[in-house]
Amino acid sequence: MSFPAREDLIEFVYDEARLLDDQQFEEWLGLWAPDSHYWMPLEYKQTDPDLVTSLLYEDEFLRKMRVHRLTGQRTFSQQPRSRCSHVLNRPRIVTMSEDRQEFVTETRFHYVETRLDDQFLLAATSRHELVLIDGALKIKLKRVDLLNCDASFGNIQLFL
Repeated sequence: MSFPAREDLIEFVYDEARLLDDQQFEEWLGLWAPDSHYWMPLEYKQTDPDLVTSLLYEDEFLRKMRVHRLTGQRTFSQQPRSRCSHVLNRPRIVTMSEDRQEFVTETRFHYVETRLDDQFLLAATSRHELVLIDGALKIKLKRVDLLNCDASFGNIQLFL
């Protein structure tokens, strides 16, 4: 891919959500750039993941560890496995920088996670900061802002 079209960026966001809903975690891990982060702030409009506590701030190692835990045969807390569904608004293109090869999307969505008799719904906005690496779009940062980020939560098992 040379310079992606707006529709390429939008389809990337939809495809990422589909991989998560279908539990294709290895393929999902392949969407990430080296030295990338998955961030869920704890505070509304939080600007710093390092100096302020976050719900999560995962690098490649932590994402892989969570996938290993979710897919492991001896992970009894995931038998039966949790499942999820993303219902996305159409992603909005925030930035398309041809000179820096960086792209930013913003997507409002509803997320449902279920396991056995438990089911919960979250409303959130995701911000994907994407880069082109060897002609392919990769996630440099995925930030997920929960609408009720300051509420108390149970365990969120999967990726939003």
